[in-house]
Amino acid sequence: MAGKISVIGPGTMGSGIAQSFLQAGYSVVVVGRSDESIKKGAERIGASMDKAIKKGAMSEQDKQKLLSMLKLTTDYSEISGSSAIIEAVAEELDEKTGVLKQIEKFSGQAIIATNTSSIPIKKMASALSDPSKFLGMHFFNPVPVMKPVEIVVAESTSEDAAAMAISLAKACGKVPIRVKDYPGFVANSVLMPMLNEAALLLEKGVADREGIDTIVKLGLNHPMGPLELADFIGLDVCKDIMEAIYNETGDEKYKPAKLISEKVSQGKLGRKSKEGFYEYK
Repeated sequence: MAGKISVIGPGTMGSGIAQSFLQAGYSVVVVGRSDESIKKGAERIGASMDKAIKKGAMSEQDKQKLLSMLKLTTDYSEISGSSAIIEAVAEELDEKTGVLKQIEKFSGQAIIATNTSSIPIKKMASALSDPSKFLGMHFFNPVPVMKPVEIVVAESTSEDAAAMAISLAKACGKVPIRVKDYPGFVANSVLMPMLNEAALLLEKGVADREGIDTIVKLGLNHPMGPLELADFIGLDVCKDIMEAIYNETGDEKYKPAKLISEKVSQGKLGRKSKEGFYEYK
């Protein structure tokens, strides 16, 4: 057994992170806020593994073995003895800092990582009595498939913690890239203005949604168009990330387009709600 990893938050990202470490041979504890949330987390992991079985990447026997190494709970004390504890709750500063305070009660010598995609590490580090063990590990969705992990090293992060995070990312087959603590880091600093601009072009009637996405796919060789991708990520998630970066930088290119804000307020969040820029069955 490679060791024990804990993940706080059984949502899309947390479940994907848990699965990746399970497949790397770690025992994994996933902590949720309610019995309902951990039930949904278990369903997400099981469904993701079923997809891998259909593709021939995993057997049913493999799945059952991996699930035997997984524990889902609402009890934070279960994270004791972990090598690393990864926070993957909603992209809201207050919620994340509250979770970090709970983690530190049981973290021992473990490194503590956040999967934030936009909030500066230094803002969250202030919630911890020992910020030297804290850093960012930004995984990409869908986590079991996507290779990169942004290893976000703050001024307060120790080199030992950074080295441990890099080692863990490599252990589960990822490609770790070390980046500085900067609003949006690298990926979202580049991606969010593109998604926002696509929404602005749609607002202005420059082209329809299919036209915008087709030009980007065929002309820029992207696998998905920006509006398709925004729906896949979740328009609420995109809006939260844009606002977080905009609030930190004041840079207008991160101010969410009116169309994005309207769709979020209408509950049209993309694939997960069956409607966003596109409709889904």
